[in-house]
Amino acid sequence: MTAGQQPFGPAWRELGVAIALYIAMSAIGHLVWEIVQLPLYSLWRTASRGELAFAVLHCTGGDVLIAASVLVASLVVLRASNWPRAKVQQVAALAIPLGIAYTAFSEWHNVYVRQSWGYDAAMPTVTILGYEIGVSPLAQWIFVPAAVFAALTLLRDRYLQSDPGAPDT
Repeated sequence: MTAGQQPFGPAWRELGVAIALYIAMSAIGHLVWEIVQLPLYSLWRTASRGELAFAVLHCTGGDVLIAASVLVASLVVLRASNWPRAKVQQVAALAIPLGIAYTAFSEWHNVYVRQSWGYDAAMPTVTILGYEIGVSPLAQWIFVPAAVFAALTLLRDRYLQSDPGAPDT
């Protein structure tokens, strides 16, 4: 590398900005969803306000880690280093099912194996491999990522340079 060259150019910065926006928007969406679905879990009736607040923050933190992980995994698998300029639908089409699959596993593991939490009778469930899994957390991983991918697509012109090779102004 010669003097004055940067190790990462504008395209890498755009990718970094897009990933950061995805994570930030996901955090907001998952926080809202966690708060709204809280009455569908048994701790709604048994936990203190502090415990409920901790549960919401803990679960939102986990959701953000899952969101970041499935996004990065999708970008790597699809070799989408030019996302979000290209392969937008393919990345979403892989990331969303990965999030749903991990969530189904996590719900099974935490409800049946670890018994870390349980569902209230109000939680609608679906049978997956003989286990009742909550519909709300599964739906969360359809709607929140889909909304975030849609928002990123709609806002793309605001956070991407018109010419990725153009110098910063």
